[in-house]
Amino acid sequence: MNRPPAQDESSAASHRGGLHRVPAPVLFILGGTSMYAGAALAVSSLFTLMAPAPVAWLRSLLGGVFLLAWRRPFGPGRWPSRRDTWRSLWFGLFLLGMNLAFYEAIHALPLGTVVAIEFLGPVAVAALGGKGPLQRIALVCAAAGVVLLAGVSLEGGSLAGLLWALAAGVLWAGYIVLGKRVAGAAGLSGLDGLAVGMCLAVLVTAPFFVWFVRVPDLHTVMLVLILGLTTSAVPYVIDQIVLRRVHASTFSIMQALLPATALLMGVIFLRQVPHLAELGGLALVTLAVVLVSWPGRRGPVRAA
Repeated sequence: MNRPPAQDESSAASHRGGLHRVPAPVLFILGGTSMYAGAALAVSSLFTLMAPAPVAWLRSLLGGVFLLAWRRPFGPGRWPSRRDTWRSLWFGLFLLGMNLAFYEAIHALPLGTVVAIEFLGPVAVAALGGKGPLQRIALVCAAAGVVLLAGVSLEGGSLAGLLWALAAGVLWAGYIVLGKRVAGAAGLSGLDGLAVGMCLAVLVTAPFFVWFVRVPDLHTVMLVLILGLTTSAVPYVIDQIVLRRVHASTFSIMQALLPATALLMGVIFLRQVPHLAELGGLALVTLAVVLVSWPGRRGPVRAA
C-alpha cells in the first residue's frame, strides 16, 4: 500500500502554512509513518472485524472520495475524454488490486517484510528502464533481498502471504507504467487521473465487495475513517508539499526510507521483531532503491 505518483503542484495554501518550515526529509518520514501506522491499525484492529479485502476496498473508497473532493476533476471544461477515462479506470483497478494484495499480505506476514518484497516491482520497472550498470546491480540486490525475505516467510509457513506480497509488487509495477500514461494524458493531471481512476475502480468492483462489507458499529466506522485519513489524506498532501521543495530524483532516493519505516511501525505497533535474515533482505532492497534513484534518476514512486 503505497502513494500516488505525485506529479501535481500543491496548493498555495500549503506553502503559507507552518509545514514549509519543516525539512523535506522530516515531512517525508512523517508521511511514511502515517501510512504504515495506518496499515498497522488495520492489522491490529480492523482485521479482527472485517476480512482484509473489504478493508482494502473501503480504504480505496475513502481515498477516492477524498481525492475527488480535493481535485474536482469534473469541473467546467475539465471533463476527461473517453480515452482518458478508460486509462484512469485501468489505473484505478491496478491500484485497487495492489492495495487488496498488500492488505492480504500484511494479514499473514510482518509489515516490514511485505513492504520490502513489494518494492521488487517498482525497482524492476526502474532498473529495466535504465541502461547503466547501476540498474542491473539494483535488480540483483532487490532480487537477493526478496529471496532472503521469502525464505523467512516460507519457514514461517506463510506461502499465501508471500504470494500476496509478490502480487502486490507486480501490480505496483503495472500501476507505475499505467500511471505514466495517465499523467501524460492531455486532459488529466496525475492526481486528477488518480482521483477518477480510484472512484471508477471502486464503482466497478462494488458488486463484488458491497455484500462483504459489514460496518457493525460506530467504533468500526471510526477505525475506517482513521485508516482513510492516515493512509490517504495525510500522505497525499505531504507528498505534494515535499515534491514542491525537492527534485524528483531526491524524492525517489527518500523512498529508500520506506521499508525501514514500515519495519519500525511493525515493531512499535505490532511487536513484529525482525530476524537477522529479514534485516539483511531489507538492507538489500533499500540499497536497490538508492541505486535506481541515484544520481538524477526518477526511481520507484509511491502508490496510493
